[in-house]
Amino acid sequence: MSIEKAVLLSLLELTQSGPVHRNALAKHAKVPKETAEQELRKLSQSDFFDEHKGVIDVSPNQRVRMAIQTLKLAADFERVCQLLSWKEFENIVAEALERNDYKVLRNFHLKRNSKRWEIDIIGLQKPLILCIDCKHWKRGWRTSAIAKAVQAQIERTKDFAEELTNYSQKAGLEQWKEATLIPILMSLIPGPCKFLDDVPVVSVLQFQDFINELPAQAHLLKNFHQKPQKLDENLQKFCQ
Repeated sequence: MSIEKAVLLSLLELTQSGPVHRNALAKHAKVPKETAEQELRKLSQSDFFDEHKGVIDVSPNQRVRMAIQTLKLAADFERVCQLLSWKEFENIVAEALERNDYKVLRNFHLKRNSKRWEIDIIGLQKPLILCIDCKHWKRGWRTSAIAKAVQAQIERTKDFAEELTNYSQKAGLEQWKEATLIPILMSLIPGPCKFLDDVPVVSVLQFQDFINELPAQAHLLKNFHQKPQKLDENLQKFCQ
């Protein structure tokens, strides 16, 4: 195993529960202390972590970057994913949306007929509603698994669109005149396809570029158009 990969894996494991002192790293990575120090200097220069008085602190975004770097170095996919929590992965997606002026709803629950759905993350920016499923794949991408996940996300998004008037207040859409709902699949690393059934399949590293291009490309993607303001009209009639 390369020194860089060993140190990165140790950093990922040791910082799962918070900051760690740099002295613990060499022993955990099973490399000489001087070698570990050299590697830490390189990683620090690349902004993989922050350090104060020998204590290494790693943000969720930095942890994801470290995980991706270890995969580039041929680390075991399953081991790396086990070192990242589901919440860390969701946080990266949510933070990216918020930095681009999207309102974010997490773990959104909805019901249509006898079916109950949960959408991991919803990004709201008039007139777009991004319905995102964060796939924390344990064994890598398989086309069959992607196809199954895409169909499920299409169904979730379609049901949300058809029930939008009933969830207008919960989602903060009372002032929206129209909405375009787009199902999206997210994962840690790029998969074998970028689109399936016109649903984008996006890796974390590609997400910013995807957001930048989305306004001009939204009409080309699988989407569902609705007018959530009908709820307010119905409420007004009921109150008259």
